[in-house]
Amino acid sequence: MTAFDKAMRLIDAAHAEDPHLVPILGGLSTDQGVKGGETHEIPYELHYANKMTTYLHLRCPHASDTLRLAIRAQHLRRWEVPRETYPSTKAGYHAWRSGLQRRQAELVASLCEEAGYSSAEAMRVATLVRKESFRQGDGDEEAQVLEDVACLVFLDDQFAGFRDGREDEKIVTILKKTWAKMSPQGRDLALGIEMGERERELVVRAIS
Repeated sequence: MTAFDKAMRLIDAAHAEDPHLVPILGGLSTDQGVKGGETHEIPYELHYANKMTTYLHLRCPHASDTLRLAIRAQHLRRWEVPRETYPSTKAGYHAWRSGLQRRQAELVASLCEEAGYSSAEAMRVATLVRKESFRQGDGDEEAQVLEDVACLVFLDDQFAGFRDGREDEKIVTILKKTWAKMSPQGRDLALGIEMGERERELVVRAIS
C-alpha cells in the first residue's frame, strides 16, 4: 500500500468517528469518483470530505497527492471543537476558525508522517490545510484550488441551510466575500451548481 493510500485511510477513519450522521441520497463520492448506492447515513465529516474530493475532481482532475490529502483533511476532527467553545462574537468566530485550521493541520501532518511521508511532504499538506499561502497571496495555485473547492462545497451543500434565519443583505455580503476568493475557473463551476430559486437570486445579487 502506498503512503498516499495509507494516509487517505487514516484520514477517513478519523472522519468516520464523527457522531453526527447525515442521509446520503443516491451515489457516494470517493477519492476515485462517484459510486452508486442506496440511500444510507454516513458521518457528516466523511460526507463533507467526499464532497470536497468530488469538486476537486471537477476543478483540478490531475491534482497532486498532497493537494488531494489536504482537500480530504479540511475538516479533520472538526466536530471535536464546536463553535460554542469560543465566544459568540465576530472575534470569537475568527479565533475558532484559526484554531481549527492550526489543529487540523497538525493532525493531518501527524497522519501523513505515520503513513510514511517525509516531514517536508507532511508539512506541505499542513500548509495547505492552514491556508497560509492563500492568505498571503503568494500565487500558490494549489492553495487557490483548495479555496475554490471549499467555496463550491459551501454553495452546493451548506448554503441553503446557512441562509435560514439570516437577513438577505447579510447573506449577499457573505456571498460577495465568497465570490471574491474564487478563481475564474471556480466561479464557472459555481454558476453550474443546482440551487433553489431563492438561493440563485441571492447569488445573482451578490455577483452583479
